[in-house]
Amino acid sequence: MHPYAWAWDLEALFLVPALLLGYAAAAHKHAVPRWRVACFFTGQALILAAFVSPLETLSLHYLLTAHLLQNVVLAEWAPALCVLGLSDDLARCVSAAPAVRLLTRPWVALPVWLGTYFVWHVPAIYDTALRNPSSLLHLEHGCYFAAGCLLWWPVLRAQPQSQSTAAKTVYLFAAFVLASPLGLLFALLPNAVYDFYEQAPRIWFSSALTDQQIAGVTMAGEQAIVFFAAFLFFLLRFLAEEERGTEASS
Repeated sequence: MHPYAWAWDLEALFLVPALLLGYAAAAHKHAVPRWRVACFFTGQALILAAFVSPLETLSLHYLLTAHLLQNVVLAEWAPALCVLGLSDDLARCVSAAPAVRLLTRPWVALPVWLGTYFVWHVPAIYDTALRNPSSLLHLEHGCYFAAGCLLWWPVLRAQPQSQSTAAKTVYLFAAFVLASPLGLLFALLPNAVYDFYEQAPRIWFSSALTDQQIAGVTMAGEQAIVFFAAFLFFLLRFLAEEERGTEASS
């Protein structure tokens, strides 16, 4: 297959329209603000861009870097936008389910997200998923998206339990510190760890190890930007709140 051929991933072509239709029905019922609608639609557009484009072809046949970029979209970017896309009323309805109430607790959501990321990147599991794109790889992608939504929920939603700005700041810092070793590990390992990409045709990079190193640096850099930016936002908000509290008490 040509490395820049467009892909027709059935997972995205069926899942994204289904999510959009369900969201449209819920938004009509719960009066979602336009900016939140835009966030949700942008999140779904990112998923389509990652899986119905040459990026999917590169991921499935050539480059670890392309696959890790897809993972980032599914586990971090798209979930954040989709969680932001829910109105308070709609989020309250979703979080009313007992399982959601439990899984969106910060002390549950972060370990679930980290565990999902690290387990699926175990070489034996990763290679097996890539060799079974019609089954196991779809499960991997679903896990990433679901875990990503759980990750961002305590930060972006006040339901089922509102978190203080200080708690959100600590939570995001923990996510940044605990997730970053994975990308750094890929960048520093002396050997390529995925047989699937060692056997793949070489494009862009001279070896599977170079591909892995570039993928690791890209992943670590992306997480540094996203999580540190979110952490800094809430840190500055926390400091502003403390300053206002000090002025009010003086």
